[in-house]
Order: sequence, then structure tokens, then C-alpha cells
Amino acid sequence: MATGVETMATLRRMTMDDLVAAQSLSHARGWPHRVEDWEILLGLGFGYVAEDEDRIVGTAMAWLYGADAATLGMVVVSPAAREAGIDRRLMNAVLGDLGERTTMLNATAEGEALYADMGFEAGNAVFQHQGAAFAVPIAELIPNERVRPLGSRDMPVLHDLARRATGMDRDALLNALVPGAQGVVLTRDNEPVGFSLFRRFGRGHVVGPTIAPDTGGAKALISHWLGSNAGIFCRIDIPEESGLGEWLEELGLPRVGQVRRMVRGRTPDVDPMARIFTLTTQALG
Repeated sequence: MATGVETMATLRRMTMDDLVAAQSLSHARGWPHRVEDWEILLGLGFGYVAEDEDRIVGTAMAWLYGADAATLGMVVVSPAAREAGIDRRLMNAVLGDLGERTTMLNATAEGEALYADMGFEAGNAVFQHQGAAFAVPIAELIPNERVRPLGSRDMPVLHDLARRATGMDRDALLNALVPGAQGVVLTRDNEPVGFSLFRRFGRGHVVGPTIAPDTGGAKALISHWLGSNAGIFCRIDIPEESGLGEWLEELGLPRVGQVRRMVRGRTPDVDPMARIFTLTTQALG
């Protein structure tokens, strides 16, 4: 039998006026996003809300990367709306707009079965680490390696590294994030080979994205942020294969959760010498 939510809820495009209500939904799920974080997400992409009379009971969003790829996220639905299938309706609305694009998401355990039913294939996990590191050793740099501040002429380098690491056009995302973030670049023999951003998010700050050629380079970049912000609450989302989990635990950032990477369509080709070690956010990838 149809529930009241199922029969009455309507779907429409998300607007900035919806974000306070959307943030309340995510807060009820225990997600740390501020209204300001929702504003950034909507400014970078688009979304739908499910509305029951004057009350928002669900959201879903997506972000386009070039002509043939996207990520999907912020699927947040009240318990009653989920029982009524509103999460599936929201997903169908977003996927209808995305068309044949390769679409990636990071699935909670709660949503994984739904996404699999909609054609997403499961991959490795993403681990969420957070805390306040107080004793970060100085990174051991290899000869001719340096971590330097991000400069005004480095944007083409960031664009190139992000394309190689993800197989997607992330230019617009980086252009939007860099002005509100701090950034550093990893160089070897004076050539840029990686970078990392540090910015406000949720309960504190997030380290990401971090792109580097190897684990040593990633540790040098992340150590810069943790060492220069000792005692400040930081969140770091790492791919399972990054090899950073035990190291972060030792620094005082325990693993507090995990999601499952999923993809619908052809997985983009990536350059093994430019790897993602920390995500921008779970939604943005």
C-alpha cells in the first residue's frame, strides 16, 4: 500500500532556498555538512529535492566533469521517504539528466543495494579518517624533492594532474575550490608532480584533494597540513588502496567510517604516476 509520502511527494530542481532544509536532513543523518558546504556543492553542480507539501524529505545531486563523466552524491532521504521509494525516484531524476555519462558515487552501506540495482558496480572502499593530530613528524623528503606553496601560475599544473589522476576534466571544480583553499605543490627536480588543498569543511578542515606519484609524496603533502595545523580538527577521506590508513591512525586520525566506490559505465583511464590519495569530498570524488 502506498504511504502518504509516496503519494504526495513531488520532485523538483534544487535551489539555494532549499539548502537550510537540506542541511537539516543531512544533520539528522549525522553528516557534518554546513549550509556553506551545501552552497558550494550546489554552486558546482545541480540537484533535485523531494517535497512533501512544504517539507523537503529527500535530496540527490550530481557534478559534471567534462562531456562524458560525472559524480553523484548527497542522496539524503528521511526514513519514511526511503520506505516509500523516494530515494529511487530522486536517483532516476538525476540519472535521467546525466544520460550516458560514466557516473561514479561513494555508497553508504544503506544505499549500496539500491545503487547496484540501478546498474552501479562496486569497487574498493573509501575510508574516512578524522581527528586532531598533535605530533606529526617532519616528512622525509627524497633528494631534490620539495613541498612549496601553490602559486598563481600553477593552475595549469593542477588541471593536468587532476585529469591524469581521475581520467576526467576537473578544471571547473579546481577553479572553484582553489580561491577558498590553501594549497601546496610537490616538486621533484623542480618539476611539479603532485599537489594538495586544505580548506574549511564540516566540523573543521578537510585535506583534499591530494594527488601524488606515490605514497611517500602523498605523506609529504599531508604532513605539511597536519604539521602546520596541529590540534585542529581535520578530515581525510582516502581510497582503500592508498596505503595511508595505518599511518593516519598513528598520527591521531582514526578511521571513523567507510563507503564503497561504485561506477555505472566505463571506468575512466588514469595515469599510475598521478594517483588520488585523498578525496575532495566523498560526494565530489
